[in-house]
Amino acid sequence: MKTIWLILIGVMVLSYLIQQVLNRRFDKYSQIPSPEGMTGAEVAEKMLHDHGILDVKVQHVNGRLTDHYNPTDKTLNLSDAVYSSRSVAAAAVAAHECGHAVQHRFAYGPLMLRSALVPVVSFANNWVQWVLLAGVLLISVFPHLIWFGIALFALTTLFSIVTLPVEINASSRAVAWLDQAGIVDAQTKPMAKDALKWAAYTYVIAALGSLATLFYYIAIATGGSRR
Repeated sequence: MKTIWLILIGVMVLSYLIQQVLNRRFDKYSQIPSPEGMTGAEVAEKMLHDHGILDVKVQHVNGRLTDHYNPTDKTLNLSDAVYSSRSVAAAAVAAHECGHAVQHRFAYGPLMLRSALVPVVSFANNWVQWVLLAGVLLISVFPHLIWFGIALFALTTLFSIVTLPVEINASSRAVAWLDQAGIVDAQTKPMAKDALKWAAYTYVIAALGSLATLFYYIAIATGGSRR
């Protein structure tokens, strides 16, 4: 149990550090104009068009780094610092989100699996903390309850793990297209790649944190079952 606690603390520290580096990288590359001078929205429109995707709407959403692709209504949502910005960071983020639209268009396996898991994980997220809390408190009376909570949490962990190849693949598609389309050049391509790399690290650390937490609850359950 002590080892798991050390891992959880380490994951939290790493998560904080990675988020800080990501914010600094994004702020830095947001000050550097892209060679073509296109806004994030224009980059998104061009990448979608180049891949023959004509039914996805590019729109603006409020917030910082709230960019996302919604496969349900086929909208590509770009945040304040991306939609109208002409920076390298904006081009990278817009292309990354378009990468998800391209995945959807060509039925990329991990994305399809993640989409299939959404309703199940949504249910799990609504109940998992309550079930786990009750399971821990009542472990000596209802020992099976905590295992039900663990099963729910395992679904959220699986979702985090499946998300990794989805995000990494979207970034790879983004960097390759940005280079091919001439949106970035020899100087700015490493910047776009670096920004997306640190964004990917946030998903890696989230998956590790979820996995460590899962083992923590399993340790509680197995310890309680021996009492």
